[in-house]
Amino acid sequence: MNIPAKQIMSATALNDANATLEARLARFPARQIALAAQRTLSYREANSVEGAACAEGAANDALPLVLLHGIGSGAASWVQQFEALGASRRVLAWDAPGYGESTPVAAASPAASDYASVLGEWLAALHIERCVLVGHSLGAIIAGAFAANHPERAAGLLLSPAGGYGAASAEVREARRDQRLAMLNELGPQGFADKRSANMLSAQASDEARAWVRWNMSRVIPHGYAQATHLLANADLAADLARCKGRVNVAVGADDTITTPAACERLALAAGTPLQVVPRAGHAGYIEAGAAYNAIIDTFCRASAGPRSQ
Repeated sequence: MNIPAKQIMSATALNDANATLEARLARFPARQIALAAQRTLSYREANSVEGAACAEGAANDALPLVLLHGIGSGAASWVQQFEALGASRRVLAWDAPGYGESTPVAAASPAASDYASVLGEWLAALHIERCVLVGHSLGAIIAGAFAANHPERAAGLLLSPAGGYGAASAEVREARRDQRLAMLNELGPQGFADKRSANMLSAQASDEARAWVRWNMSRVIPHGYAQATHLLANADLAADLARCKGRVNVAVGADDTITTPAACERLALAAGTPLQVVPRAGHAGYIEAGAAYNAIIDTFCRASAGPRSQ
């Protein structure tokens, strides 16, 4: 069967975009660290203290920035944030339990506190006592649970959130969970990425952004994704935000159809903070509108400034 030239060119363009992004990502290789109970946590890091950016010592007192990805992603998705923000502070992104090389949590149907506990262990192992947390989608649920229970360790909480379905009826929670699981089981990670990745972006997204979202989504591990799906079905971020006592900001893409501006407005109200809306951005706004999100993150980090643990 002859494949139209347009499709071949499109596939070539996507492959070229992947190669370019992988080359950029190679500057921030995956690392592993051993935690308690024979647990491994994989992560990536841009550490300004190790580079020439620290020649004048300006970054020594900057709070570490910790980035938590969403349900269909991983640490690699934050490459633009490593590049732009790693010159002024230590920037770390984890592969959540069950993603990358990270050991899954024990529970088949885990709660946010299970992931937040691992987050605390990881930060302690890296000797980070206090940091700024950025959580995207599912990562926002984990960040919210951690900040609510350990306010002294979270200097600031910046969220582009999914709220979870914990406040919904059991029927709604089960339907949302089962729909996601059935699709992944039917399609597998690559097919799932091919079918779902476009939903993460606005209509204005570049080919590079589309390729990168698809690349990250195609690398999810079914068992870890299934656990995260249970977490999403049972979580209630609004309840945790109501308990957070520190600085909280909520941002959302104007064209986000997964966690809409209206849904994020309710979460911002729960946190007692105004909602920031980013034009021309979808759900994975930090990928397709990297410059805008980097500016938001940088401003928030500076406002949350405090002593650095190193």
